[in-house]
Amino acid sequence: MKRSASRRTAALVIDVRIESPLWQAQPLAEQTVRAAIAAAAQFASVDGEVSILLADDAAIRVLNRDWRGIDKPTNVLSFPTSMTAGGTTRLLGDIAIAYETLARECDEEARIFLHHLAHLAVHGFLHLIGYDHQTDPQADAMEGLESQIMLHLNMPDPYLAHDRRR
Repeated sequence: MKRSASRRTAALVIDVRIESPLWQAQPLAEQTVRAAIAAAAQFASVDGEVSILLADDAAIRVLNRDWRGIDKPTNVLSFPTSMTAGGTTRLLGDIAIAYETLARECDEEARIFLHHLAHLAVHGFLHLIGYDHQTDPQADAMEGLESQIMLHLNMPDPYLAHDRRR
């Protein structure tokens, strides 16, 4: 589908690839993802390169099955790496986001699509840089940082109240 050029934001390279035509219904999706990732990197003082794939449920299902052994789609997947590109740029990893799952969650939870997309991008990015939510203290730290980043983006805290459609 659509291939977007990599862009450098301070010391961060953000590459967005739109694989599914479903994303055409959200023309601000790429811009939203770029802003969310840039904000997360700023809060975490991280630089490097990250790749984001905007896909559909079918593609995410295959990735989830092949890499995690879970044969169903999910909203976001993160694939961290500690490699460097050309010896200079640290590759942080890849993030994949599923359109239909995201849209369904928005409908079920009365969330605004672009707000939820930004949150999933931030969540995925934090996984790339070592955050997790396997234990309560880990979840508290990760969710607290996600909330700060979302508020910095002038979007609702995803853990306090659902952002209602207008």
